[in-house]
Amino acid sequence: MTGPARCFSLLRGRLARVTVLGRSAVPPVGALRTPGRAFRGFRSSGVRHDAIIISGTEMAKQIQKEIQRGVESWISLGNRRPHLSIILVGDNPASHTYVRKKIQAASAVGICSEIILKPKDVSQEELLYITDQLNMDPRVTGILVQLPLPDHVDERTVCNGISPEKDVDGFHIINIGRLCLDQHSLIPATASAVWEIIKRTGIKTFGKNVVVVGRSKNIGMPIAMLLHTDGEHERPGGDATVTIAHRYTPREQLKIHTQLADIIIVAAGKSLPAVIWWLSLAE
Repeated sequence: MTGPARCFSLLRGRLARVTVLGRSAVPPVGALRTPGRAFRGFRSSGVRHDAIIISGTEMAKQIQKEIQRGVESWISLGNRRPHLSIILVGDNPASHTYVRKKIQAASAVGICSEIILKPKDVSQEELLYITDQLNMDPRVTGILVQLPLPDHVDERTVCNGISPEKDVDGFHIINIGRLCLDQHSLIPATASAVWEIIKRTGIKTFGKNVVVVGRSKNIGMPIAMLLHTDGEHERPGGDATVTIAHRYTPREQLKIHTQLADIIIVAAGKSLPAVIWWLSLAE
């Protein structure tokens, strides 16, 4: 992965906010299981484990400093300053807020950026033309299309129109394929953030049971891929046994999976109350 690409990869992770529940100290919702208790044909390890909610705020500040140093080092070697182009379509307030935060984060670490604002009735053909021009522009290091796009535009087609090497979001089919094959690639932001938190906090995933609540292609799926893949491959994974739960997972089954888990990662806001509820009822 090139220097600017690594900078963008870490920067995207810094912008993501997720809740990671790992076996440690200070339980926010109570003990996860009773020592030695049999549960639906399974038996616990006999060791009491508690849960802790990990905040990424301080970690994000440290990563920001590392990226800033990396950018300046890259420039000191005679390279062009990294440049991020963001395509923003329509007037969705949430999208505009996200883009402002991305611009601010880029500026804080010394990355140049620009916003290409288009009306909500922009054609798919025009968006593909814009991505083509940015792909060929040597001053542009990274390209990001803010989602969601209007209904008349196919998001997958537009995301695949971005050069994989400039695909800041990691949504291009080639980057997703590389991720699934344990190869180096640009990884979707929230998944990258979760993985960074796990590594930096020293949470052991080897041989652990992990439940990922959420199966979205941009969050839940890449998180699961990072956690279950081989730790000795080109892009090392977590060597964990991963169970993916989603909105159609029955609540009773969700209870079983979460109570048997060593690590729980919630990547679906609507499922978070259910997970916390089951954990709070654990004896």
